Amino acid sequence: MRIQIICVGKLKEKYLVQGTAEYLKRLGSYAKVIVEEVPDEKAPEVLSEAEMVQVKEREGERILGKISADTHVVALAIDGKEKSSEQFAAGIDGLMTYGKSKIAFVIGGSLGLSDAVLARADEKISFGRMTLPHQLMRLVLLEQVYRAFRIMRGEPYHK
Repeated sequence: MRIQIICVGKLKEKYLVQGTAEYLKRLGSYAKVIVEEVPDEKAPEVLSEAEMVQVKEREGERILGKISADTHVVALAIDGKEKSSEQFAAGIDGLMTYGKSKIAFVIGGSLGLSDAVLARADEKISFGRMTLPHQLMRLVLLEQVYRAFRIMRGEPYHK
């Protein structure tokens, strides 16, 4: 199994870098997990609606450039389907069972994902209705992917 985590922007906070590295290390015995960062689009603090769309489109082009045609794409979006950790694990297990060996989880930038990325996604999931910083979301996602593999293997994990 090959899992891509495609994210907009670089991690800046030391604690996020350390947490991400820890979960990538733990996941190494379960799957090949690759984090691919695409540059965020530089933009002023205040944007018009049209400028927001342009920023998301440029970031979206970079994201789509990282995804191969045979990859199952999961977009993280606030309007996506909410799942329990067990449902999330079952979804990954189901993909593996039916021959999907490449999964890409996509985390957009501060403005979200472009329409083109959302259209390419095979599914959209949400980690809740609260807004989380996209850099923190990377760590949360990696923890849930790790938890999913522990659940799939019947291994104990903190509840």
